[in-house]
Amino acid sequence: MELLDAMRTTGAVRAFTDEPVADATIGAILDAARYAPSGGNRQSWHVIVVRDPAIRRQVRDLYLDAWHDYVAHVLAGVVPFSPVATAAERAAAQARYDDAVRASRPDGFPETLDGVPVMLVVCADLSLLAATDRDLDRYQFIGGASVYPFVWNIVLAAREFDLGGVMTTVAVRNEPEMLAALNIPDSHAVAAVVALGHPKHRPTKLTRQRVSAFTTVDAFDGPALIEVAE
Repeated sequence: MELLDAMRTTGAVRAFTDEPVADATIGAILDAARYAPSGGNRQSWHVIVVRDPAIRRQVRDLYLDAWHDYVAHVLAGVVPFSPVATAAERAAAQARYDDAVRASRPDGFPETLDGVPVMLVVCADLSLLAATDRDLDRYQFIGGASVYPFVWNIVLAAREFDLGGVMTTVAVRNEPEMLAALNIPDSHAVAAVVALGHPKHRPTKLTRQRVSAFTTVDAFDGPALIEVAE
């Protein structure tokens, strides 16, 4: 598949067939993904291929609890886990948690996460991250630039093998329990859970903002960049 076509058509896939994915395919995907850039080329990532059914259920339960929290924010009209959320917005979301649990669907992705063909948990060695926003008085996210290109490369590389998948960070809401469930050392953080498999349905058209909606010239409030016609 051409690179630009892959970039334009790789949407989140959360429903998979029962067809298994061979270890050789997983290895080939990770072999391609490892060429992602990272700060100082330190490659801080560590991937856990989760196969044990009991551990998969633990990851599912931790994910599902966090998912209910996510849905509770949506029900409260609040951006889920926004780093600038007010105390009132946090309280409003917390008050809707039970409603989110009642809205849970037995066949939903969070509820059936333990059954995905391939479950990957991607961790990052905190000692290897160059987090240049470490000392700023705001939410910190720069360290992710050394991890998430690798994670996204996994999803992109899966397309070459006619697979689909999704990168999700919901379970990080319960990171201490995730560390314990997977025997991850405290020196590492959980970056994402990646589910892969043969998709039941593949998105054919993705909806995104046009370039002119988020690109300006010379200043944040400068004129919009004139984009090429689609």
